[in-house]
Amino acid sequence: MLANEMLSCVVKEPRLVVRKFLARPQHEGLGATVRRSIGRFELRYFDPFLVLDEFSVTAPAGFPDHPHRGFETVTYMLQGAVTHEDFEGHKGTIKAGDLQWMTAGRGIVHSEMPAEQGTQKGLQLWINLSSKQKMIEPRYQEMSSKDIAEASKDGIKVRVIAGEALGAKSPVYTRTPTMYLDFTLKPGAHLQQPIPKSWNSFVYVLEGEGTFGGKKSSPLVSAHHLLLLGSGGDGLEAWNKSGSKPLRFILVGGEPLGEPLVQFGPFVMNTQEEIDQTVEDFENCVNGFEKAKHWRSEGCN
Repeated sequence: MLANEMLSCVVKEPRLVVRKFLARPQHEGLGATVRRSIGRFELRYFDPFLVLDEFSVTAPAGFPDHPHRGFETVTYMLQGAVTHEDFEGHKGTIKAGDLQWMTAGRGIVHSEMPAEQGTQKGLQLWINLSSKQKMIEPRYQEMSSKDIAEASKDGIKVRVIAGEALGAKSPVYTRTPTMYLDFTLKPGAHLQQPIPKSWNSFVYVLEGEGTFGGKKSSPLVSAHHLLLLGSGGDGLEAWNKSGSKPLRFILVGGEPLGEPLVQFGPFVMNTQEEIDQTVEDFENCVNGFEKAKHWRSEGCN
């Protein structure tokens, strides 16, 4: 059996595209620009995903000191670099191709600001935590670009942020089971990537144009579009039918939590009472926010 024939056996029931959104630029933070595709008014929540932002920021703009509770943030840099700093003293620079997987848990106050001249670009994904994990201690999983697992086959290259693809596997531990794959398809390449049947999944196109969803005749989809994939199928099918340009997109999937959701800005809990308590905790600098009382990031001093 040829390699292409083996690959074609991977997905037997491709997921179809059920909704498509163009993520338009909007202002966020202090002078930053984001293209928000999940977390906007048409798509408030795609269980377990709360927000997907493609951000663009140039100094002195950025995301100064702000809190989080009850979920995880995944920052994946595409261009430039941002400096991260939190009230626990954790500080570092996330450069192009680097990953930061931050579990806010019971509470974090941090800042994310440009580390270089020019425009810094990246993706930030918010992943909800289950009720039993919302108040765990904060922690980080960080990987430099050179340490992210990669694989290539038949004109397809993948960077495995979470999960596995083409035989490569990420060491990132996902409390809410998640796959996060950065694919680049050369002209003429055809991808079939398995997705667990019970998971929700989506595609976000970064560069080029592609066809997605099991029908080779489907309309071309270009950069900054989010595609929600239907349930029930066992994977994604995608083509790059361009004659000269590569197609780059992320495929993200996760196991739905199926729990009640109440969100108040950067706080995500299960009930309004828990949100009220969170606001009180933050305002009084208690129950996980103790160090917020006297802390200011270097960029805000």
